[in-house]
Amino acid sequence: MIRPFLTALALACALPATAAPLAVETLGQAQSPSQQPPMPIGSYAKGCAAGLVQLPETGPTWQAMRLSRNRNYGQPVLVDYLQQLSVAATQIGWRGLYIGDMSQPRGGPMTSGHASHQIGLDADIWMLPPDRLDLSRKQRENISSIPVRSADQRSVTRNWTPRHHALLRAAASDARVDRIFVAAAVKIEMCKTATRKDTAWLQKIRPVAGHDTHFHVRLKCPKGATLCKTQTPTVDDLSKGGNGCDDTLTWWVTDYLNPPKPGKKPQEPAPRTRHPREYTMADLPAQCAAVLSAP
Repeated sequence: MIRPFLTALALACALPATAAPLAVETLGQAQSPSQQPPMPIGSYAKGCAAGLVQLPETGPTWQAMRLSRNRNYGQPVLVDYLQQLSVAATQIGWRGLYIGDMSQPRGGPMTSGHASHQIGLDADIWMLPPDRLDLSRKQRENISSIPVRSADQRSVTRNWTPRHHALLRAAASDARVDRIFVAAAVKIEMCKTATRKDTAWLQKIRPVAGHDTHFHVRLKCPKGATLCKTQTPTVDDLSKGGNGCDDTLTWWVTDYLNPPKPGKKPQEPAPRTRHPREYTMADLPAQCAAVLSAP
């Protein structure tokens, strides 16, 4: 499998950037991790990953979903975190966890879906409490999670329960977690019962578009991961030292849903930002070439 990748990489060096193979056509085609020491390389949305390990498809308290995507890989710290969180889920009354997308075997931009999940430190966890943990591969392709956010994006649905709140609290309380992305309505609901002692973990719960059927965990760069780029600003900066239950949160159900009408002065359109699926290997950190060519 590696020889075609090397050929593509060599051609990329000789072709103009517009004609160079895309990273999704090289890193995205790798079927197995690189045999290198574990290392997240670059940033969550612009990088790759060395030495990833596979989350076992089924464990005593979890199942990896959508196996056809081959995205149940992560840094060892992520796999360990997910296994421990799945045990914590049983302590709040769930059977365990359904784990969605993590990373591709060698990280990098994905062929579909996410812009992030590129360095082995991101994972999606379904909002659906498992009824069983012996689903077949076919069943894992056909079953779907449940929405906990209303269609108008302003409130949670009846699918949301105190156990979801408890699971997110457990997920965010782990010191390895940098932030967790949820639908804004979920954060608003959690803020209703917030106390001062909740600040440290609640500020990690960050509102973002979508995420009505899962929550997205992002871990910090592990200690010693010198090639990993930490996300900025920090959650503490974003919340100004608070819990994030403020005007920046209510924006998601006010101006975000009903943008104010522009003034009379015409505004110049913002420059177009390239999507990660448009990146070539030259756009990624230089160390990703070694990840690509490693056995």
